[in-house]
Amino acid sequence: MGRSDDNRDGKASGRGEGFKKKSFARGNAPIKRKSEGDKKPSDPNVIRLNKYVANSGVCSRRDADIYIASGNVTVNGKPITEMGYKVKLTDVVKFDGRLLSPEKKEYVLLNKPKDFVTIATDSRGRRSAMQLVLNASKSKISPIGRLDKDDTGLILFTNDGEMAKRLARPQNGLRKIYHVVLDKNLKFEDLKAIEEGVTIEESVIRVAEISYIENAPKREVGIEIHSTRNKAVQRIFQHLGYEVEKLDRVVYAGLTKKDLPRGHWRYLTEQEVINLGMIK
Repeated sequence: MGRSDDNRDGKASGRGEGFKKKSFARGNAPIKRKSEGDKKPSDPNVIRLNKYVANSGVCSRRDADIYIASGNVTVNGKPITEMGYKVKLTDVVKFDGRLLSPEKKEYVLLNKPKDFVTIATDSRGRRSAMQLVLNASKSKISPIGRLDKDDTGLILFTNDGEMAKRLARPQNGLRKIYHVVLDKNLKFEDLKAIEEGVTIEESVIRVAEISYIENAPKREVGIEIHSTRNKAVQRIFQHLGYEVEKLDRVVYAGLTKKDLPRGHWRYLTEQEVINLGMIK
């Protein structure tokens, strides 16, 4: 005799109990509990406390857990030691009494090409270096210091206002090295005069080091300077009767152009950020 349809489906006919074959054939596939689209979107205004602390630049997220457990972090005036605690972006979060910002700190190094200004907007419609780093961060990052339109080389962009202020301080001794091309050969006596310090407008501009570029004409020199005066390098040479035809910043605060082509940018490594943080 032929089996009934119920029996063909693997069920016992006329009984309250049955057996269902484990089959993933069409129509028998297991029901998905939730699809990706069914997930409730996370609130962008809510963030885990350890991530909030890490984004502020205080420490890593793992270390933030340790500080939170130790009671170093307060939210709206109350110490929070709960792991996984979430805060709103509008909450007041402090670490050892210091107000924190939830915005992740970004550090972007650009090798600026010629014919780009470093100001954000230019009334004369000139191209800005800001356009070259637009995709580097969703945050508003700004350059530390400036390079003239015709100058090339390293510029650091960041949203870390505290670091930007530190690096701009005249007393921090920030190390900058430039490759300079002059309109004529630099006389040896002028090179020695620059080594000793050049007085401009009753103020001495000193360099850490200056030398001719090896295997290059005498109009090409390398100069290391720590001064924060505007156009200090150009002013030194102009004072001695030279014009700077090309100026390329090849080192900035220990950061170099190695493996960074002209017009390209990269993020700083964690160690580079730590090194910059040690500059007072």
